[in-house]
Amino acid sequence: MNKKQLSERDICSKFITPALEQAGWDLNSQIREEFPLTKGRIIVRGKLHTRATHKRADYVLFYKPNLPIAIIEAKDNNHALGDGMQQALGYADMLQVPFVFSSNGDGFLFHNKIATDGIIERELALHEFPSAATLWQEWVKHQGLSERQSALITQDYYSDGGNKTPRYYQLLAINKTIEAIARGQNRILLVMATGTGKTFTAFQIIWRLWKSRTKRRILFLADRNILVDQTMTNDFKPFGPVMTKIQKRQANKSYEIYLSLYQAVTGNEEERNIYRQFSPDFFDLIVIDECHRGSAAADSAWREILEYFSSATQIGLTATPKETKDVSNIDYFGEPIYTYSLRQGIDDGFLAPYKVVRIDLDKDLTGWRPDKGMLDKYGNEIEDRIYNQRDFDKTLVLEQRTRLVAKKISEFLKQTNRFDKTIVFCENIDHAERMRQALVNENADLAAQNSKYVMRITGDNEEGKAELDNFIFPESKYPVIATTSKLMTTGVDAQTCKLIVLDQRILSMTEFKQIIGRGTRINEDYGKYYFTIIDFRKATELFADPDFDGDPVQIYTPGHPDDSPVPPDLADDCENRSKDYPGLGNDAGWTGVAEPGPEPDEAKVKRYVVADVEVKVVAERVQYFDANGKLVTESLKDYTRKTLNREFASLDDFLRRWSRSDKKQAVIDELAGQGIFFDALADEIGRDCDPFDLVCHVAWDRPPLTRRQRAEQVRQNNYFTRYGEQARRVLEALLDKYADAGIQHIEETQILTIAPFDQFGTPLEIIRSFGGLDRYQQAVCELEQALYAP
Repeated sequence: MNKKQLSERDICSKFITPALEQAGWDLNSQIREEFPLTKGRIIVRGKLHTRATHKRADYVLFYKPNLPIAIIEAKDNNHALGDGMQQALGYADMLQVPFVFSSNGDGFLFHNKIATDGIIERELALHEFPSAATLWQEWVKHQGLSERQSALITQDYYSDGGNKTPRYYQLLAINKTIEAIARGQNRILLVMATGTGKTFTAFQIIWRLWKSRTKRRILFLADRNILVDQTMTNDFKPFGPVMTKIQKRQANKSYEIYLSLYQAVTGNEEERNIYRQFSPDFFDLIVIDECHRGSAAADSAWREILEYFSSATQIGLTATPKETKDVSNIDYFGEPIYTYSLRQGIDDGFLAPYKVVRIDLDKDLTGWRPDKGMLDKYGNEIEDRIYNQRDFDKTLVLEQRTRLVAKKISEFLKQTNRFDKTIVFCENIDHAERMRQALVNENADLAAQNSKYVMRITGDNEEGKAELDNFIFPESKYPVIATTSKLMTTGVDAQTCKLIVLDQRILSMTEFKQIIGRGTRINEDYGKYYFTIIDFRKATELFADPDFDGDPVQIYTPGHPDDSPVPPDLADDCENRSKDYPGLGNDAGWTGVAEPGPEPDEAKVKRYVVADVEVKVVAERVQYFDANGKLVTESLKDYTRKTLNREFASLDDFLRRWSRSDKKQAVIDELAGQGIFFDALADEIGRDCDPFDLVCHVAWDRPPLTRRQRAEQVRQNNYFTRYGEQARRVLEALLDKYADAGIQHIEETQILTIAPFDQFGTPLEIIRSFGGLDRYQQAVCELEQALYAP
């Protein structure tokens, strides 16, 4: 056996895996091959999307299931022993494992991050690979863990018998939390972006602590009834009869796992004593979901509960830790022991990226001043001063502004999909109701078919709140558009929400992140891969602040009133941030069963209503921020050219790569993974052009040929004369298939099973007419060389 001729997979199966088994590693429970780390970022170009290449480790070694301890990167035997090390170290950093190996089948290069002898890297023979126990004991010694601590850290995860493995960041969050508790830490903060599985993560933490009897009685606090109920019936279901929900202000002390709304254990002075029915040391562990809404505020009603149960270990979960001069999660819980940000979730492909459409209105930019003595719609004299965006829909209502916003939202939906779930964030409940009316009028046809097409979902409206769950559930068609003020900023995981509209000044970074989080879940079954934000209030204007950790894929500002609000098909791979206004804003959100009715003092606000002041759209530009934060304007062609120039040093470099590739489709697929949208380029340049010509034309200004022109050149060069009659007929048919459908089809032998090839005989007979499979494949390869000859 010539090892040099073996593939990477052969090296794994014939050399690496046997070496692991010889060292005592269990193939079923400790060795995971081709272990997926990410899903591949969703890349958006115009209305198209694709996924970038996902990250996958050749081997992840586990001491026990879900306790990763080592990475192995394999290469074929044409590589040196350590050629995979840098790649392996990157994966090891993601999983935060201490032991890293690279192999080409001859042995291993071993990188030990916690080596005590000063030798970090050394070569090992195949038979010298260390056992699981050896590596684990070295790690335990390095961490200084006692036998009791080690026992807790190795407590099994919950498994239903399937092969479901937590995502890599969930493993880190769970394992780091267990390690911190094993070391005696009693205040723990986990920061995980909305949509990344905080509840599942919390369940595994609680399960392992409960099963090990480290924590026997546990309280899980959430802020919405539906979240508590869903948690009990879904992620927490394995707890079964030892689990209960605190309700009707009854404290039954015979259970071990308690779930509760914040409001169920707090209330007015008379009712607040429910938690005092439990002794201060009753609970060993309290897990607080969305801890930025309450526990962070020292004066919050239920912060008292945490202080009452101060002896319990307390874990705060949030997507957005709140840090202001008055409120601090970190002050209470300490620094987060693990953070998985919105940006990382988008980069890994677990969260949906988003576009930003900015629409500036003239009165928002220049302000508006009434004529002296001017009366509003209801006969009230309007105070003589300049009104600007801070005033609109608070102290001054411009009805034409509301209608224009509703028109632009409706235009966007009509040009995309009128049944895409949409949330419109308004300044207050009055604004949300006026926006509902305006949207009903702009969509009169659909509103007439079903009155729930547009609904106001605010805390003071029972009919609207009753439809909140229908808005969330993907299966429910209605409501489609929800207007709201504060009610839907948090706790609403609308998996199919594809449009978020900001007609509200947002001055709190926490609130801004929470609003973005309403759209970040991916739902491939319903075609939800990305979402769009339409911003009328400059909430997204200062996107370069490091405090914001998610990047829009495109920022688009239409200018003329007749311009479409749908972004053109331009490059939109952006690096953007948002800016906070420190110390401003109130992060009020859904606080449980019901939001308070009107916003504070809303009934007392003097609000002028003006009907006849014209409002227009101004400014037009298409923008995005590049990786260096530079504001640029760029077309799809420009983006493609830059991407290709990063990949290939010159046209000759590309031509060499293309000619050396056994299958041209492999090169096309690789470029598509880099974000090259061949379909979109073909729409601009020509649907009948070969991907080869699209690349050469866009990147190096080569005149593009159509596939038929390339096929005709081959015929004119008398290419087929070297073959026998049967083989010539097959190659001519392949050339026709290329002209009709492209290169990918002629590269697969399955094409010989369809017309017109079935007229020439069976696939086996056709291949024999060339002298065997190798000669048939060589003929196809030579045909491709003729097609792409200079």
